[in-house]
Amino acid sequence: MAMAAPTQNDRLLSYLREHPIARAYELRKAGISATAISRAVSTREIIRIGRGLYQSVEAASDLHTNFAEVAKQIPRAVICLVSALAFHGLTDQLPRKVWYAIGAKDWEPKVSYPPVRMVRLREPYFSEGIETHRIEGVPVQIYSVPKSLADSFRNPKLVDRSVAIESLKAALAQRKASPAAIMKAAIAFGAGKVMAPYLEALTSNG
Repeated sequence: MAMAAPTQNDRLLSYLREHPIARAYELRKAGISATAISRAVSTREIIRIGRGLYQSVEAASDLHTNFAEVAKQIPRAVICLVSALAFHGLTDQLPRKVWYAIGAKDWEPKVSYPPVRMVRLREPYFSEGIETHRIEGVPVQIYSVPKSLADSFRNPKLVDRSVAIESLKAALAQRKASPAAIMKAAIAFGAGKVMAPYLEALTSNG
């Protein structure tokens, strides 16, 4: 006996198993109607996490998933400051909001979920030192370890100095970046004078 053709709900759940975060237009492109999407939300088979943005209930709602959710909604956003430090495993402080940067003159986006904190950065602070990581299948822009450290020391009103110092210690201890790379970024991104004494003290004993 021939197998029954998959329903739109079957296709929806299958798509979200492979792509835990998806926009409505991506689902429609996969042949899933708006009615099928709404029905799955009402039966709590999927979650609407933002305007036109859906997530599988099986997807872990953790820090990294939130980064992917922000990247889906704001492709130009770059995860920064404490959120970037947390991503790189340099601090155990997990911010309640996702910190992201946009350019000084960029249009300010509206994000309903997850909770976010936006920072505007002028050039060259915005466009340099960016890495792209794939999280839940989504390309997410995140500042590198050296850039994140420089930003943290340069912005004491946004990142407590104790957090910046502990992150610097962790980066050196875990060999996430060399002292030379950290100092190069510090100079390039306006934190050379403030970071130099700490870096020297932490590396003076080998």
